[in-house]
Amino acid sequence: MKSEIIDAFSQMAKQKNIDREILEGVIKESFNKMMEKKYGAEANFEVIVNMDKGNIDIYLNKEIVENVEDPSKQIDLETAQSLSGEEFEIGDEYTEVLQIEDFGRRSVLNLKQNLAQKLREIEKEVTFNEYKKIVGEIIVCEVYQIKPNSILMMHNGHEIIFPKSEQIPKEKYKKEDTVRAIVKSVEKRQSGPPLIIVSRADEEFLEKLFELEIPEIYDGIINIVAIAREPGERAKVAVESSDERIDAVGACVGMKGIRIHSIVRELSNENIDVINYTDDPALFIARALSPARINDIDLDKDEKVAKIFADKDQFSLIIGRGGQNIKLASKLTGYTLDVIKPEEEEEEYEEEDDLEGYGEEEDEDDDLEGYGEEEEGNEEDSKDSEDNEEDDDSDEEESEDNEESDESESEESESDDDREEEESETESTEESDKKKKSKK
Repeated sequence: MKSEIIDAFSQMAKQKNIDREILEGVIKESFNKMMEKKYGAEANFEVIVNMDKGNIDIYLNKEIVENVEDPSKQIDLETAQSLSGEEFEIGDEYTEVLQIEDFGRRSVLNLKQNLAQKLREIEKEVTFNEYKKIVGEIIVCEVYQIKPNSILMMHNGHEIIFPKSEQIPKEKYKKEDTVRAIVKSVEKRQSGPPLIIVSRADEEFLEKLFELEIPEIYDGIINIVAIAREPGERAKVAVESSDERIDAVGACVGMKGIRIHSIVRELSNENIDVINYTDDPALFIARALSPARINDIDLDKDEKVAKIFADKDQFSLIIGRGGQNIKLASKLTGYTLDVIKPEEEEEEYEEEDDLEGYGEEEDEDDDLEGYGEEEEGNEEDSKDSEDNEEDDDSDEEESEDNEESDESESEESESDDDREEEESETESTEESDKKKKSKK
């Protein structure tokens, strides 16, 4: 009976990864409680457990007296001699060897239940301590059940909880898939095994992937200062190098991006921006907002607020899709970032001038009425100008006609003069002929 108990619980201890020394102490403690329950807490007994041989020896020590007052502690001389066959004297100690069967069936069942309960408690403690040591480390689990709000996975025979909030939104899982995740937390529960939660959406998971893929980070040459992440979409990582000869960003990216690409693939093509860390907050913020170009940054170090000044064509790059870029930059730098547009500055100055120049709302109404009249006057002026332009066009046409008529008149006068000259020439020739004839 004793060996059967030891064999059964030894096999259970191996399955639950419980040390033999711990199991030995649990069995001994359970038998001690059984002895105390039957013989009392003041009884002089001893329990010896031999795990190698599978034996449990229980000894009850009693004092030999003439008149027995407490049977659990005392025994008379004749009974002691008849049981052991040895000679005793009053005042000697008699050791009685007990068998488990002597305790009765009910006591044995209670003993087994107590042992099972103790082993479960030990298993919880061992599991809790085991995973508490690896919090922040990456483990490989296997999916065995998918629920609406979480996924149950197994790791070394222990149940792992993978909540939906810790999953990358783009990823889909099915049964028997292997998943790499980081142990985020371990909590004890009143009933059942410890609550072990893993994550793939945590910033620390990205940091551990950098350590696995980049030897310089694992060796401590390059340090990850800060991480800001939107799981499955985009992440920003600030790094610095303790060795001036090593480029922190270049080491993280690798030749042709081979190092960073392996991390991107693990995170379902999540875009990762690696930037150099600096103690200058303004420069650090400018780098965090890349690829946008910043003109100026106004810092309030006490309130942790930074005003960003940039050209209008850079606003979309600063804010990013859905405000993603500026959110990550703010989280990475620890500053609240406000983008100031040049138009806003002009409006502020105009508002100040308006407050000084204008007094009451009535004056504003008068100005608005005057503005309307000016518009009407401007419309009438525009109409007059159009009429004047038409008159000018008609005058130009008349002047062109007059010029043409003048040219025609001048041509006619020229032709008349030519005719008169020809007639005078003919007359002169006739007169000369007449004179010659008269002379003859």
